[in-house]
Formats: sequence, C-alpha cells, structure tokens
Amino acid sequence: MLVRAPGEALPAGPFDPDGDRTLEAGVRHWVAEQTQLALGHVEQLYTFGDRDRDPRSSGGARMLSIAYLAFVRESSPAGSESARWRSWYDYFPWEDWRAGRPAVVDDVIFPAVEAWVGAASGDERRARERRARRCTGTRRIAWNTELVLERYELFWEIGLVAEARSPGARTAGVPMALDHRRILATAIGRVRGALAYRPVVFELLPASFTLFRLQRTVEALGGVRLHKGNFRRLVLGAKLVEPTGEREREGSGRPAERYRFRRDVVAERNILGVSIMPGA
Repeated sequence: MLVRAPGEALPAGPFDPDGDRTLEAGVRHWVAEQTQLALGHVEQLYTFGDRDRDPRSSGGARMLSIAYLAFVRESSPAGSESARWRSWYDYFPWEDWRAGRPAVVDDVIFPAVEAWVGAASGDERRARERRARRCTGTRRIAWNTELVLERYELFWEIGLVAEARSPGARTAGVPMALDHRRILATAIGRVRGALAYRPVVFELLPASFTLFRLQRTVEALGGVRLHKGNFRRLVLGAKLVEPTGEREREGSGRPAERYRFRRDVVAERNILGVSIMPGA
C-alpha cells in the first residue's frame, strides 16, 4: 500500500469541481501528482464524515472524505510528496496470521479484551462477550479475517490504538494521520471479502505469473497461509487461469509453469474468486 509523509497518511486531496469531471478523476489526479503512479481498477469505498474526525474543521463545519479502493502494480513512487510503499501489516500487525497467531494477539489484545469484558456486568457484560467473540474469536479459535474494521473499532474503544488517545493504554501497530487507519481497515476488509468472488488479486500481478506467486499474493492479502495442493486444485479446477507455455525457475527446483488470468471467464460466471479460508 502507498503512504505519504507527513504522518503516515494515505494519498489524498480536495476535490476540484472545475478541474475534475468526476470524483474518480479527482482520485486519479491526486495519486498521480503525489506518487507518479497510474491507478488500475478503482472503486468507491465509503464516505467518512464523523464529527471531529479532522481537527482542521472549524465553526461547526464537517469534513467529509470519500475514500476509494484502487489497485496499482508495484513500482517506485515519486511525485510531489514523499510517498513510499509499506505493508498494511505495519499498521495492523494482529491481522497477519501467515506465520501463525501473532505475538501481539496473546501479549496485548487478548488480555486487554478480557479486561474490557470483565469490567462490565449483567447485560452489558454479555453484550461485550458477544462482540469480543465475534471480533477476536477465542484463544483457541481464529477470528474472521474479513472483520478488520470491526476489530479496529473495538480496539479503538478499548484503547489499543494510539488514535483513541487513551492515557496509559498499551497500543499496537503504527498510528496514521487523522482517521486514515480506520479508512485502511475498511479497505482491507473489502479486499478480503472480495477475494472469494471477484478476480481482484489479478490486478496486482503481471500479465503472466506462476501459481506460487499467485498463492503468495492471495496469502499476503488474506493474512493466512494456504495449503499448496488445495489452492492449486481450486484455481485450476475453476479454470481461472490458463498456461502460457512459458516456464520460470523458482529456486533450485525444476522451472515452474507460467499462467495468465482468463479474462473471458468473467463473462462465463458471476463468482470467480479464490478462498482464503485457512487450509484451503
């Protein structure tokens, strides 16, 4: 993902109604100016307008931000501001389960959530238990990978993220400017939810790729490790890709076959994604 200085901010700028024919044109304009990168697929994500979300608002005015989710293949950013690539797991370390349950979950999150539940009683305690179970599962059961925003909002309420400004709270993850980490949480949840039924992952890959690279890209987005054999059977069985006839050497083993996404498959069916359920 792309961020810009100062303050770990997402690329952004004010809409110019005279210069930009559409909102999407404005998004593409600002990203190109700030990063010198051309966006691929773009879709509107959500409109953010909570009171006091931006300290620059004054006199009762409310600042609205229309966020967009966009895909771009990685290359060196330049532009008018200091932009760089960063892993979204720098901001959400509890979402990366590719190497097993992150240490921050056991060391910070579970104790804080249990203390928050234990601080209530009666109906309120039961409501907190249900919310905690939904957002974080239990110590034995992993959470739903798509509930990124719900988890962030729970952690904000508990005081586990710096943006909550809770005195003395132990926080996790790199904070971002304004409410940009909430915007990013919304985007991650949207991407993870879309993986199962839309070919969004192919927007991030070159024209041809190995199945290993495809799997690693899906794992990076979903934050989980996938079973190699099951993943390949899923992708090949669904006929999402086709061989190019070319091969690529990966490591010391035999050269791996290269594939390309079958764009005509979009017209053949409504659901054409890949599962990110652990063990898939």
